Amino acid sequence: MAVVGLAGLTVGTATVLSQPAQAATAGLVRVDQAGFGTGEVKQAYLMTGAAVSGATFSVVDSSGATVLTGKVGAASLGKWNAAYPDVYPITFTSLKTPGTYHIKVAGNASATSPSFKITSTDALYGKLVADGVTFFQTQRDGSDVIAGSLKRQPSHLHDASATVYAWPRFASGDSDTITSSDLTKSGGPVDVSGGWFDAGDYLKFTNNEAFGAITLFAAQRALGSAAPPSLATEAHFGESWLDKAWDEKTKTLVLQVGIGSGNSAGTFYGDHDLWRLPQKDDGDTAKADRYAAAHRPVFLAAGPGGRISPNLAGRVAAAFALAAQIDASGNPKQAAAEYQAAASVYALADTDTPPSPLTTALPNSYYPEAIWHDAMELGATELALAAQKLGHSPATYLSQAATYAKDYIASDAGDTFNLYDNSALAHADLIKAMAAAGDPSGLAVTPAVLTADLKRQVQSAAAKAKADIFHAGGDYTNFDVNAHTFGFLTTQALYRQASGDRSFDAFATEQRDWLLGGNPWGVAFMVGEGSTFPHCLQHQVANLAGSLDGTGAVPTGAVMNGPNNPDNFAGGLGDFQDGMKKCPANGADPYNAFTGHTSRFADDVRSWQTDEPALDMTGSAVLGAAMQEALGG
Repeated sequence: MAVVGLAGLTVGTATVLSQPAQAATAGLVRVDQAGFGTGEVKQAYLMTGAAVSGATFSVVDSSGATVLTGKVGAASLGKWNAAYPDVYPITFTSLKTPGTYHIKVAGNASATSPSFKITSTDALYGKLVADGVTFFQTQRDGSDVIAGSLKRQPSHLHDASATVYAWPRFASGDSDTITSSDLTKSGGPVDVSGGWFDAGDYLKFTNNEAFGAITLFAAQRALGSAAPPSLATEAHFGESWLDKAWDEKTKTLVLQVGIGSGNSAGTFYGDHDLWRLPQKDDGDTAKADRYAAAHRPVFLAAGPGGRISPNLAGRVAAAFALAAQIDASGNPKQAAAEYQAAASVYALADTDTPPSPLTTALPNSYYPEAIWHDAMELGATELALAAQKLGHSPATYLSQAATYAKDYIASDAGDTFNLYDNSALAHADLIKAMAAAGDPSGLAVTPAVLTADLKRQVQSAAAKAKADIFHAGGDYTNFDVNAHTFGFLTTQALYRQASGDRSFDAFATEQRDWLLGGNPWGVAFMVGEGSTFPHCLQHQVANLAGSLDGTGAVPTGAVMNGPNNPDNFAGGLGDFQDGMKKCPANGADPYNAFTGHTSRFADDVRSWQTDEPALDMTGSAVLGAAMQEALGG
């Protein structure tokens, strides 16, 4: 009789045992969830828990049809962490037909990617620009708020009649605790209503407001008629607050509105001690909250006519001068006033004896800036461009901008465009201002020198990206990696404009890919892009008025700090603050499994280290996306 054995085939009366099929290794596919331009290099990443060989992939469209097949890269790009020792490339550049797709991996590995689109670069980057502007709208303070999906309401109306105080004293080190027993009045009232909240809190910093306006105006200028109407409106909204912060008559500049923390004696609190919706502050009558909520203090950058820290003066001047360039053709009277404001602030820059540390915020540790030649180069350059549009001589500003550029290149070389380093935009615009002036001789730098420094900034990041498993050009072991990485999009585009060199186009695409899901965590670090993005931001309005589970309103366009060194989590995430909605509700940290290469990301409302969005980060995204859109990707 025939005998059937376990996992065997019966042939006559003999049993032949077959080899068991090898189980497929479960993996994860990381891909840019926003999608790709039709002509771009397209790559995803397969993360696996063990080495695999011979894996294949299929690209499947929204109807379920397979439109492309191929082999997963045979060689691992490297080890991410112990759980994912192998990462393999999936290249599908030949896919060019617009549509919505996902990737399926088969063979001895199994995985399915989130969906993504193939579309035009205009549509791809245009959405990022529009969404970034939406976040700026979410950050509005004062009476002219935009309700939006988070149902914003007017807030801090008492800022219209605020008291000016002397700078408080802070505890040693990087502490933001005030040691003064009370604040000392020095002037006022002043109208500082409106403007944008800086981050997840409700403080307003002139330095950061200026940077926000710079990025929006520069984005509007780059896009021209293709700019969404909301971009021009929002840029001028920010500039209108700067116009309140700068008093042309007394030559005084507001530094900030509000304090972060209270004093060591516990007799008054700061903004960070409260967790609430901003519209609650005007009605807060608690004595300890007097500076945190209802009657927020104002601090000046310097006394009337006093010298202003050059990083701050240069940046504010650049914002006004950019506004003047935008308004020169349609509203010359306003442009003239903006040009005058830019020139006045710029003239007060203390470049002979700059303060140490530079003046950024109170305390400086909130935004510890180290260089200033870049900001002064930008201020002088934008003044030169504004002068050319308004019929004034740009010669003095061109000369000064070139000198500051030379000083920057000699001693301040940073990494890319961001809040702390504005040189890329300054260099590129200085090249344009020189050309418009007929390329005068005798300046401290030449267009070739400026172009070479732009290349240096891009090339440095591109070299790092080439060696990185996920082609990241930024430092994801340190703060602000997302802002810096969006800055690469700006710097690469500016360099390409100046040189015509397209050799870094693929690098720019890789940086966007990393930001929007092609990273170890599989997260888009800009809210609203793709299917997986943070929902537990350290952002009071989002936490209290938004959706915590992804089914409702979110702070669209918000860009948060991003992955950070695990050492910054040494003390844990801490307790939930009074008033916070717990997020995640179950306290789980699904992203900790992907901690690797000295980098961790946590989507938790307590995680200021990774999950707090800010104006400068989102402004960097808006300008980077606009510059890429202007170049057609």
